[in-house]
Amino acid sequence: MNPHEKSKLNQREKEQASLRQDAGQNTQSAAVEFANPEDMLRYDAAQTEVPSGLVERLQESIQKEPPRPRNWWQRLFGSP
Repeated sequence: MNPHEKSKLNQREKEQASLRQDAGQNTQSAAVEFANPEDMLRYDAAQTEVPSGLVERLQESIQKEPPRPRNWWQRLFGSP
């Protein structure tokens, strides 16, 4: 066997292995397209887990907020 043929064969094998590896990586992380930014944020929110400590702090903060005042039209027309 000619030494040049062996080097070409090795090069082809390396290229094919590289292509197989790239194809394997593409199947693992499939791209997702979004119609608008809101869809992207919803997708991200569904994939992201919120730490429990943060949830507790957020709930405490919401409870400390003063009640929201009634709208002007509710005050004017006496709606509850």
